[in-house]
Amino acid sequence: MTWTITRNDLTNIELLNIESLFSIGNGYLGVRGNFEEGYGDDMSSVRGTYINAFHDVTKITYGEKLYAFPETQQKLLNIIDSQTIYIYLGEGDDRELFSLFDGEILSYERMLHLDRGFTERKVHFLTPKGKEIKLLFRRFVSFAIKELFVIDIQIEPVNFTGKVELGSIINGDVANYTNPKDPRVSAGHAKRLTVEQVKQKDIYSYIEVKTMESNLSSSCLTSHHLNTDYKEKIHTREKSIEVVYTFDLCKPVQLTKYNVYTDTLRHENDLFQAGLKIHNGIIEENVISLMEQQKQYLDNFWSTADVQIHGDDHVQEGIRFNLYHLLQSAGRDQKSNIAAKGLSGEGYEGHYFWDTEIYLNPVFIMTHPEIAKNLLLYRYYILDGARARAREMGHSKGALFPWRTIAGTECSPFFPAGTAQYHISADIAYSFIQYYLATNDFDFLKKYGAELLIETARLWIDTGHYDQGAFKIDEVTGPDEYTCLVNNNYYTNVMAKHNLSWAFKAYDLLSKQSQDTFHELKQRLQVTNEEVLEWKKIADDMYLPYDEKLGINPQDDTFLHKAIWDFENTPREKYPLLLHYHPLTLYRYQVCKQADTVLAHFLLEDEQHFDTIQRSYDYYEKVTTHDSSLSYAVFSIMAAKIGYADKAYRYFIETARLDLDNTHGNTKDGLHMANMGGTWMAIVFGFAGLRLKEEGISLAPSLPVNWSGYEFNIKYIEQVIHIKIHVDQITLTLNKGDHVAVRVYDQIVKLSPNQSFHVPLLT
Repeated sequence: MTWTITRNDLTNIELLNIESLFSIGNGYLGVRGNFEEGYGDDMSSVRGTYINAFHDVTKITYGEKLYAFPETQQKLLNIIDSQTIYIYLGEGDDRELFSLFDGEILSYERMLHLDRGFTERKVHFLTPKGKEIKLLFRRFVSFAIKELFVIDIQIEPVNFTGKVELGSIINGDVANYTNPKDPRVSAGHAKRLTVEQVKQKDIYSYIEVKTMESNLSSSCLTSHHLNTDYKEKIHTREKSIEVVYTFDLCKPVQLTKYNVYTDTLRHENDLFQAGLKIHNGIIEENVISLMEQQKQYLDNFWSTADVQIHGDDHVQEGIRFNLYHLLQSAGRDQKSNIAAKGLSGEGYEGHYFWDTEIYLNPVFIMTHPEIAKNLLLYRYYILDGARARAREMGHSKGALFPWRTIAGTECSPFFPAGTAQYHISADIAYSFIQYYLATNDFDFLKKYGAELLIETARLWIDTGHYDQGAFKIDEVTGPDEYTCLVNNNYYTNVMAKHNLSWAFKAYDLLSKQSQDTFHELKQRLQVTNEEVLEWKKIADDMYLPYDEKLGINPQDDTFLHKAIWDFENTPREKYPLLLHYHPLTLYRYQVCKQADTVLAHFLLEDEQHFDTIQRSYDYYEKVTTHDSSLSYAVFSIMAAKIGYADKAYRYFIETARLDLDNTHGNTKDGLHMANMGGTWMAIVFGFAGLRLKEEGISLAPSLPVNWSGYEFNIKYIEQVIHIKIHVDQITLTLNKGDHVAVRVYDQIVKLSPNQSFHVPLLT
């Protein structure tokens, strides 16, 4: 039951949301859940197909442009549409076009299968003139063959036998969705592709498009298989190809449409030949075997990633849905990452943010580290761009990663809530460190991690300064975008401290364990011993603001001196505040968009005493609006740590089904990827109390009163540990590996293969 998402609503507003919910992808290619035949004439749709990182470059227009403002940005493009298939029943005056909005629906069911990796629509339909048929639409983007998108349609006669015309269209004349009233959605630059080639060769229909500025090309090569006798007509037009099949429907008929997408970021310049080679590789395959490959891939994914909730199918459905879409959205090569909306829509123009490192990578680091590694390699791939951005921003050394980007350059035109969020460099460093702690992948540290840690550490040396014996960092913005351009943002400072400490540790590790790499890196980056010692000293001297009177860590130097926002007299319809108030208005008050200091206390909890963490939580909870979907999970995790069980669960529920229930009202623009990662984090880091540190992994589980139990797996240094929390005890089993030690509460548990260890659950 909880492996299948079912939606039967045909209202336009719900169909738009379902387009996102039923989007399919594999990290490279994503297709929104549109109807092949389209909707009614007066209905809107965000019809989209996307290749991760395939973008164009557009100009940024300023009223006043100052030095180092980015002049251009990248934009994820909606590419060639291969979804369209239409069906005519009958001939002559009796001819009728199949549409769910013109006729009688005798039964209808639409499903997304999370364990098998495809969507389907089952339709029992009566046309206005009485033709009764059954239709089955199935579609999937292959996990085994990244370029492949398959549509399979089965038509079964009930009372109608006769002529059927079935048309399949590949269209290169596409545009992006825009909404000038919402800053979270693109406001312009809708048409950014030119159609370069349209051709039919043998059984293959081919369209190639090219971007206007980035000089990238993508293509779609399509073939069809129809299991009945037919007549075929092919219409090759300037920007599209239409293949029309006519046949007699007297028994069930099946059409399979194979679409292979390629692009010049990953494939050879002759995209037709690249697509043809992939087609030739699947020529012996059929839908059944391809779907079996989907199942095998997902069996492997779920064997480690699944989280089982006992006693609440509503939440169980939510967590599996969220994990499935994270898998569909995660880039698998050095060219791509995870966009804020994944590959499910065009919100935030397909840009990558800090979300990946703080909210998404933890899921993969602890379940499928090979995916996390690819995501981190993307950051290493754009490291030179981060170095260049640091120079542009006036730093003599170091790397400043862009706040939002696709190709590696800064795409944020609003610097107070964009470029000023220097913490992104420390966030990326933090994720590299977490990956190393979880995998002990020293080879990765040698080749990539140490260099990135050194270059990000250098940024803080050049950004901050000493004042009265403490190292301080001025004019930055923390995660809370309702408070911008401040001195000594606690989150930024503590994350910079962690970054500096680990640059020193990584350098020291290399010097002891890999002399060749150590000397090469030292020479190439021109690292001096004095500089390395400076990293450690500044980490030790980092200023972490603390208010003696309140006993909390101030969010920054001035936050506690501002007036508190008038929450009581702010009407519900004025939220989110960013859509109704000028930024300067928000900056003048104590009001937080999302977790900031509270997030720092989660990521680096050992930097403060428990009492300080608790008091900070209590204080910031009162002034946080959670206008960002990134916020709920963090407040849930920290509520669980502190012991606020009711709050922990209440905040968790806000994350579990945010998109399934469209609680933020903008699911149509794409799914909230960071929130989806946050759901997993709230369970594993929150309720189960998992922590990953230098000394190893630890657990401090609790059981929500709404559940009878829950269980999950984590992967730690090539070992798979199964953790089950039930009413009165915790059960740990080492499913893969030789041995591992886990701290549970204050007890060290030593696990051996296939032996379960039981620990009483503290309440």
